[in-house]
Amino acid sequence: MSRKFIPIDETIQEWRKDPEYIAEFEALDEEFALVRALLKARTNAHLTQEELAKKMETSQAAIARLETGKRMPSTRTLQKFAKATGTKLKVIFEPLDQTA
Repeated sequence: MSRKFIPIDETIQEWRKDPEYIAEFEALDEEFALVRALLKARTNAHLTQEELAKKMETSQAAIARLETGKRMPSTRTLQKFAKATGTKLKVIFEPLDQTA
């Protein structure tokens, strides 16, 4: 009996054997981390996108773009975001080699 589809787990296992895939995936992890942090800050502040936009003097659509990762924000935008959500912006540089 032949399969009509390949389970996603098998596909991902194959992709993870490809160094180019690994590099691209790791590069996106930083963007996903930023998106997760933005969403967490807004939800912890109990703000809707529209409420946050008003506090930042921007549009709801601009907030949506930030939260989808479609736009990489400037440090100034992140500072405004932090102020509007009652948080503090903190940037950390971590060594690539975690054993160092």
